[in-house]
Amino acid sequence: MSKNKLVSKEKFGFITNFFVKGHPRSLLAKKNIVASFVIKGVSIAISLVLVPLTINYINPSRYGVWLTLSSIIVWLSFFDIGFGYGLRNRFAEALAEGKEELARVYVSTTYAILSLIIIALLLVFFVVNPFLNWSTILNSPPEMAQELSVLAMIVFVFFCLRFVFQLINTVLAANQQPAKGSFLDLLGSIFSLAVIFILTKTTSGNLIYLGTVLSFTPVLVLIVSSLWFYNKGYKKFAPSVKFVKFSYAKDLMTLGLKFFIIQIAALVLFNTDNIIIIHLLGSEDVTTYNVAFKLFSIIIMGFNIIAAPLWSAFTDAYARKDFDWIKTTIRTLEKIWLVLIGATILILFASPLIFKLWLGDTVTVPFALSVAMAGYVIVSVWQTIHVYFLNGIGKVKLQLYLVIFSSLINIPVAILMGRHFGLIGITITSAVLFTIMGILFSIQTKKILNNTATKIWNE
Repeated sequence: MSKNKLVSKEKFGFITNFFVKGHPRSLLAKKNIVASFVIKGVSIAISLVLVPLTINYINPSRYGVWLTLSSIIVWLSFFDIGFGYGLRNRFAEALAEGKEELARVYVSTTYAILSLIIIALLLVFFVVNPFLNWSTILNSPPEMAQELSVLAMIVFVFFCLRFVFQLINTVLAANQQPAKGSFLDLLGSIFSLAVIFILTKTTSGNLIYLGTVLSFTPVLVLIVSSLWFYNKGYKKFAPSVKFVKFSYAKDLMTLGLKFFIIQIAALVLFNTDNIIIIHLLGSEDVTTYNVAFKLFSIIIMGFNIIAAPLWSAFTDAYARKDFDWIKTTIRTLEKIWLVLIGATILILFASPLIFKLWLGDTVTVPFALSVAMAGYVIVSVWQTIHVYFLNGIGKVKLQLYLVIFSSLINIPVAILMGRHFGLIGITITSAVLFTIMGILFSIQTKKILNNTATKIWNE
């Protein structure tokens, strides 16, 4: 046998072994990770194309307004009071214990509760919206008030529908198949790109058209996909009125309420930056900040692709007391993090060229902002390693307190840093907070795995 053929055979054998040898839980994770990388790779490419396409369609200033409005609407996703996360963990635990009917009860009950929440939110929004001055809220020209009011209504209605129908993604993730959920997101992005491209050729820049397309297409995909999955492979888990048992709401809420409070605090921590920037520096700086984040978030998205299947895998392993698998998996994630640090540095030094090729002269991103964003991404990924594990096993009380503390000091510190250092100061504020949380989450993880965790470290 020739040397080339021997090398080829060895490579093929390595690839084959990667997918067929190892713990069943690890094999399922590997398959989802590889599939997710392919899917997310295409999704990232589409999102990168969408940015200049939409900026050129409505101009940088109006694009900043759109980003801020959409981030405000996203806040309302936290009104599920943590039921989505509660469902993810309880569903995975029920499957690990072989209780498929209980899993269906959790699914049906969650759909029912979120539907009631959505109805209440819609009624409140319909009453309140006419009295909201969106041009003031978004620091926009007064003549945009009516346009923004209509846009907010459209985006909110479709958001509410997405709020319920995206539970199919939660069920898929809980069953350690997040790649399927990622594929649904990809389909929504493809349809959005196609329709927006048509808009650029047939209409002049219109925020209402843009908001309708970006809000409607993901919902359409989720509705069709939900019907497909619940009539095919997930039929035994399909939501049904007869399986709705509100007595199980407390079981979902016990863990879900902690996640809900964490979400609210994280909302302040993550999603207030755009509002601070638009009022402190202007809407064009919102675009600059988000463009920089969009590039470096490729690292975060890449890591999340790897870690996403592991949330429910950690739930399954912890329920079965498989601590050796957990320790090995966390060590592997830490090695991957080291590789991603190198990738982040490469992106940093290539960023001036990337922004030039990507956006031309439309948006200018200072290199100092890229440096700050790179640091933010590195510490963000590090703390995420431990957050996925802690979320999977439901030990989130320390995270609850830390995120609340961070959210309380983020706004005043970010405003102070923003006034003195602009976008760089706001980014550094987030990076420092992530570093503090990452250190404490790392300590908690080690205590739990060494069976030395007590009190808040084990809650």
